[in-house]
Amino acid sequence: MVRPLTTANHDRDSAGLKYVYPVMSRRAGGLSIGINFNPNNACNWRCVYCQVPNLTRGAAPTLDFEVLERELQGFLEWVLRGDFFDAYDVAAEQRVVKDIAISGNGEPTSLKSFDRAIRLIGEIGLESGILPTGNLVLISNGSLVHQKPVQAGLAELANCGGELWFKLDSATSAGRNLLNHAKLSQAKLIEHLQIASDLCPTKLQTCILHYRQAWSDAEKAAYLALLAELKSRNIKIAKILLYSLARPSLQPEAGELRGADLSEMTRFAADIEALGYDVGVSL
Repeated sequence: MVRPLTTANHDRDSAGLKYVYPVMSRRAGGLSIGINFNPNNACNWRCVYCQVPNLTRGAAPTLDFEVLERELQGFLEWVLRGDFFDAYDVAAEQRVVKDIAISGNGEPTSLKSFDRAIRLIGEIGLESGILPTGNLVLISNGSLVHQKPVQAGLAELANCGGELWFKLDSATSAGRNLLNHAKLSQAKLIEHLQIASDLCPTKLQTCILHYRQAWSDAEKAAYLALLAELKSRNIKIAKILLYSLARPSLQPEAGELRGADLSEMTRFAADIEALGYDVGVSL
């Protein structure tokens, strides 16, 4: 008996597969078919709110393309023509495939054959009919978009009608170091956003939480200033996706984290909308 799917259960092993897993996504509003390039739980960042167990610093391992192809084709067949929704006790109103989401247990663009993998996933999604009705989403911290294979993969993503959700948890170098343990300068951040948005429709995905000086009034002001600068540089951001903590962190800082409430996020969303951006809010 499998465990029922809920927005609180993002277990990468729930389907017993190496690369493919189902998620009920609160942001997508239905079934998201996850792709995990990082079964080794390795990432080049270490976000304080990360729910990955035994997270280590590193890159994605070599991908077995035959296994990925077999798993994704078989899983889509089960969802589209099998008893998947009954097996996972999915509510009737949520029995819709919203997207294929490349996310997983680390930074997916650290995969050496990233562009080839995106092409394969896009081809399978189109052949199955999931795409282009559903969406193809890449969730990334954007730190590696200066690399040619990543840029080629973003172009493949765009060819499939997909989009990049670019993680931006702080608009300051100090804030990114605090929340993501990442050393990404402001100049590099803007450069990477320019590259990404030129290649593929790009949304910003931002986690608002309370941890030490994170999301202070000064941090919020810096975020708004960055968005204004992106406008002035004509860096096109399709949407801002604001969210907060939904599941417990598995990092050492977990006890210090506190989620933002809906009223705080709604007020901040209004400030962003005043700059001319489309904004989505989810807890």
